[in-house]
Amino acid sequence: MPIVDSKTGQVRKSYSVSELIQVANMMRGYNLIALCAAGSGHSGGTLSIMDITAALYLQVARHDPQNPSWEERDRVIWSTGHKAPSLYLGLGMAGYFPVEDVVRLRKLYAPYQGHPHWLKLPGVEISSGSLGQGLSVAVGIALAARLDNRNYRVYCITGDGEHQEGQIWEAVMEAGAFHLDNLCCILDKNRLQIDGWVKDVMNIEPIVEKYRAFNWHVIEIDGHNMHQILAAFDKAAQHKGQPTVIVAHTTKGKGVSFMENVAGWHGKAPNKAEMINGLEELNLHYRLEYEQLLKKAEEYQTEATAKLMAKVPKFSRDYFWNQQEKMKVDMKATRFGFGEALEEMGDDPRVCCIGADISGSITISKFYEKHPERQGRWFSVGIAEQSGTNVAAGLAKEGKLPVFGTYGVFAAGRNLDQLRTTVCYGNFNVLIAGAHGGVSVGPDGATHQALEDLFQICGLPNMHVSVPADALETKRATAHLLFEIKGPKYIRFAREATPVVTNEKTPFVWGMPNVYRYRGERDSFLDAFEVTTADRYENEEEQLTIIACGPMVPEAMRAAWILKEELGVETRVVNLHTLKSPSSHPDETIPNQRYLIQAALETGLVLTAEEHQIGGLANRVSYVLHTAPELFRKPLAFGAIGVKDRFGESGQPWELMWEFEVSAEHIAEKAKELLALREKVTVVVPVTAPATRQKRAVRTKKTGTARKVK
Repeated sequence: MPIVDSKTGQVRKSYSVSELIQVANMMRGYNLIALCAAGSGHSGGTLSIMDITAALYLQVARHDPQNPSWEERDRVIWSTGHKAPSLYLGLGMAGYFPVEDVVRLRKLYAPYQGHPHWLKLPGVEISSGSLGQGLSVAVGIALAARLDNRNYRVYCITGDGEHQEGQIWEAVMEAGAFHLDNLCCILDKNRLQIDGWVKDVMNIEPIVEKYRAFNWHVIEIDGHNMHQILAAFDKAAQHKGQPTVIVAHTTKGKGVSFMENVAGWHGKAPNKAEMINGLEELNLHYRLEYEQLLKKAEEYQTEATAKLMAKVPKFSRDYFWNQQEKMKVDMKATRFGFGEALEEMGDDPRVCCIGADISGSITISKFYEKHPERQGRWFSVGIAEQSGTNVAAGLAKEGKLPVFGTYGVFAAGRNLDQLRTTVCYGNFNVLIAGAHGGVSVGPDGATHQALEDLFQICGLPNMHVSVPADALETKRATAHLLFEIKGPKYIRFAREATPVVTNEKTPFVWGMPNVYRYRGERDSFLDAFEVTTADRYENEEEQLTIIACGPMVPEAMRAAWILKEELGVETRVVNLHTLKSPSSHPDETIPNQRYLIQAALETGLVLTAEEHQIGGLANRVSYVLHTAPELFRKPLAFGAIGVKDRFGESGQPWELMWEFEVSAEHIAEKAKELLALREKVTVVVPVTAPATRQKRAVRTKKTGTARKVK
């Protein structure tokens, strides 16, 4: 049924087959423009599903754009959340909002997130992006329809690479067992995923026979033939007693010759020249006002930037990276250090690497790319984080040195039970790489920004944890974890290029914090700091300590620069690259925590900085300090910089550092507040206090008077 008026039941608009073909082509053009304006996104899959999207939203699904929450509407679930632009264009063409607005794709504050979020945009049914989950949600919605005696249908869009996830097969079994004939799964079988051909990464065939074995009605079609698409949806609606899967044979990058059947276009956006070439191939270069649409995107970006910068703390000059004649710094993504370590040290026959489809993105593929002789020790499990984790455990049990890596949200969350019960409880020698940590992942949005992984990982007994500061330190930490640490281990690193603040002379001792001290502006940012291990550091009577980990170490250093130049404040910056090491420091919450306690005693003010929900680092540091006998009855001001109990969102990496208040500017501003508070209030605790109730005298410097606080 086409789009309807939910109040009257009348058809708002119906499309012919030829009109649907034309609209699908137009949507492909808008898709190229939106992706170009965003500068990132997924071209291949959005183009392969576009004909089905047009059919669903304009002719098949029963829904009302004027009443998105209409209870009798059909539900369309996008399990493949990375194809969000196609979803947005389907909604826009149906009338939920002006379709031109989709050029705000992946931009800060816009509802068109890199992966869809149903709380931000009417018409979106669920938030998705972690593959394999949508079909289970669709099963639940279909069951709810049965319980409520409602006649709506549930459509779920999935991908072939997604069928490597175990959860999707649990949902397949459930739908077949419950005879959910109101459920229709659309399998966009474009045959490609990030790492290459699905059949080569992890073959899912025979997919048709598998679905039939689980009591599904199967229809195979050409996913670009509008006649076949509409006929398949009609057959699915008429079929009773079984759920239906439409296996749609499609072409990744359909309609743009240089994108078709090329895995490299899975997660890549066209530049302007490529966009124009694509529009010409679609015969849309004269129909779509792409210059005006790009200008619309730029104008929105200007507004969003102004809104953001109004909230960022201001200082007398711009201290951002490489914005001044001096204090220049090289930028390099920490993930590259991980790949370099595997490439250089992979000759050891015990080392095995396990890929989970995003091998190039996290650089684990460096292990074998230039070393074909290592192919026998490279195992691609596809999109299967839970099984991949336990495959690593099995290899470790037999004396191998397995490395398993994926995005941190999946490496620490999706497989948490496997990590807990198999890897950590069994104390297996497995190295887990949690890539893309923090909000600086950027426009992919909340589903791909690891902000909780340290809670999950640090809470596991036997687990060793490292969060290195830059690419070189990541390389060093990877090597040490791989060969020197025996037991479960996790390394967290980032996607975006961040400042390089170490060199070959910079000390790296596992479990030993480094201390950075700002010595004045230099041509090189790195040369402006003196660094030593905490055990060799001598007190310089600084006014505060900033304890940071990961790429927040450079931000803490930049904050120290700001504080000295703006306020004359001396800062001790502590790089806590080792968060947990139960084998070498079994009785310590943080390895060599005495140096954190010493810093607290000597400076009286401690501020933690993490690109994570506040607590991943702050809670551990706070526990160390507040249970230290040395600090009992000692005045200590404590603060924390981090994400404040919220999910991430789309935007450029450095925009999000400011939006989520984890930049050097925010560290410096927080330090300024704590310093002012300490200056204002002096706490005096009597040496002898009544046994039944201790009272504190709080004396203010301004008045000299004291008040008692219960």
